[in-house]
Formats: sequence, structure tokens, C-alpha cells
Amino acid sequence: MFEIGKFVKEERKKAGMTQEDFAIKSGLGLRFVRELEQGKKTVRLDKVNQALSMFGYTCGPVRNK
Repeated sequence: MFEIGKFVKEERKKAGMTQEDFAIKSGLGLRFVRELEQGKKTVRLDKVNQALSMFGYTCGPVRNK
């Protein structure tokens, strides 16, 4: 299963950013970044997309096959 928080953490680290750096550059709160990376189950999709956009990605509904 794809974990968005894990992906964001890996990409953030590849970019050489701390959680604080990432929060500032993405315009997100540090608490949100920490919770996302820790796998919080309930997060706002708009904020997830704000985080993913830092790496050229977006998240949205996908129809099951």
C-alpha cells in the first residue's frame, strides 16, 4: 500500500530539508507535516496536495477497476 506520509518524508529528505524547512517552504504548519509523516489517518486532502505539489505530485480520487 502506498503511504503518502512516507513518500513525503523520503522526498523531503532527498531535497535536504528538515520538517521545519519543508513546513515553511510549503506554507504548511509544522504540526501538520509531522502528523502527515507519522501516518495520521485523517488529514485534509487540500493540505496533502499542498505538500505533494512541492515534488510535482497531486492526490485525488481514483476509480477502482
